[in-house]
Amino acid sequence: MTNTWYLYLFFAAALVFAGILGLLGKRNLIKLFIGIEVIGKGISLLLLGTGFAKANILTAQALVITYIVIEVSLVATALALIINIYRHTKSLDVRNLAKLKG
Repeated sequence: MTNTWYLYLFFAAALVFAGILGLLGKRNLIKLFIGIEVIGKGISLLLLGTGFAKANILTAQALVITYIVIEVSLVATALALIINIYRHTKSLDVRNLAKLKG
């Protein structure tokens, strides 16, 4: 492994750590969703960095593009769910989701 890979690994781990801190410290659904997205960006950076270090960048790019395409559909679905939750509870606080129980 080269020193560049360690640099990619460091920044990917920093992104994942920042996303986990965002997940643990917030109760707003949008902020939680942003934390999940930051974790996803860290993982995609790690995939690209590993592909670059192993001299197999085309496979890594194909994996990341596939990941991005799948992530777009998940983002649209999650945002639609968040909008519906806001319409029902008039709040984006996670603690208010207990009211949605049948």
